[in-house]
Amino acid sequence: MAEPNHHGGKRKPFGNRFLTDPARLFQHNAWDNVEWSEEQEAAAEAKVQENSIQFVAQDQQDAYEINANKYWNDFYKTHENGFFKDRHWLFTEFPELASNQYDSQVGMSVSEDALGNTKNSGLDSGLGSVETGVSQHLDSETNIFNTNHQLHTSDEMALGKPEEQKLRHSDFPGSSATYRILEVGCGAGNTVFPILQNNNDPGLFVYCCDFSTVAVDLVQAHPEYDTSRCFAFVHDLCEQQMPFPMPDESLDVVVLIFVLSAILPEKMQCIINRLSQLLKPGGIILLRDYGRYDLAQLRFKKGQCLADNFYVRGDGTRVYFFTQDELDLLLSTAGLKKVQNMVDRRLQVNRGKQITMYRIWIQCKYCKPPGQGELRSL
Repeated sequence: MAEPNHHGGKRKPFGNRFLTDPARLFQHNAWDNVEWSEEQEAAAEAKVQENSIQFVAQDQQDAYEINANKYWNDFYKTHENGFFKDRHWLFTEFPELASNQYDSQVGMSVSEDALGNTKNSGLDSGLGSVETGVSQHLDSETNIFNTNHQLHTSDEMALGKPEEQKLRHSDFPGSSATYRILEVGCGAGNTVFPILQNNNDPGLFVYCCDFSTVAVDLVQAHPEYDTSRCFAFVHDLCEQQMPFPMPDESLDVVVLIFVLSAILPEKMQCIINRLSQLLKPGGIILLRDYGRYDLAQLRFKKGQCLADNFYVRGDGTRVYFFTQDELDLLLSTAGLKKVQNMVDRRLQVNRGKQITMYRIWIQCKYCKPPGQGELRSL
């Protein structure tokens, strides 16, 4: 039975390819918004219970936490920039990242050029190639966000606020930008470079950070890395005392794509709190991550479970599988307001081997309420 979507009103599909005739199952590589039967849901729950019977010993769990940096460095040393494909689907799922996405009369819209460039793009090869569609969940909360963001951007352009003038002339990378994006967990740059390629806003500046020094080196060595538009840096989100290169309340967008799930669950709230502090009032967090009962969770064997719904892979990296409620609690506790919280259920098909694969991801958009906090003087 499909999980109810009680965090964004009536659920709208992410894509537009629906399996209505089972005889057509292997005619395409993927199907969107696939409903689960009660039997399928029960089987998934039973599988998770089976692979969670035995937890990894605590001393081994401590070692995974202590050596997390090593495991991710080894991952990028092995795969470099060849593991994931560039995420050109970003602009259909997150039009906030595209240029000229705001219209003063109607709120959010997406430039045809940005959509046209991404219609035939797929998800990461590590997740399986998927033909991705668009979800435009524009409820009243979204429109409130857009209106306030529009006004805030206008203030920036006019340099109307003394606090904004202080921020603009402070000495930090991207201090003169009018639209700032931070991608957390940038890996080899499969998100940041599509943004830089597709968003031609002259006021754009993109920050990107990763736990792995190897990953950041790969980004900085990329031929399209441009320090006038981008700043890549190493950052450990779990180290509360490690400063960010930009001040609080300076960012318009924070992007978290399959990142939060790699972090120890008890540290997640602190991390979301810190990222919320970086947002301007009216700024937004865009998140996409693994959902409960995703194929990747069901594939784990006994002995790989660290805690409920938290596992270690064979390479030492870890992954958590979320519910909508868990993500809503994390983001709302940080003072953010829900714009979107949706389950994306996909049926991926290997037509050659006649294999079906059920993927479950959760996509969230949460904004910092306009007027929440004041821009700090520097």
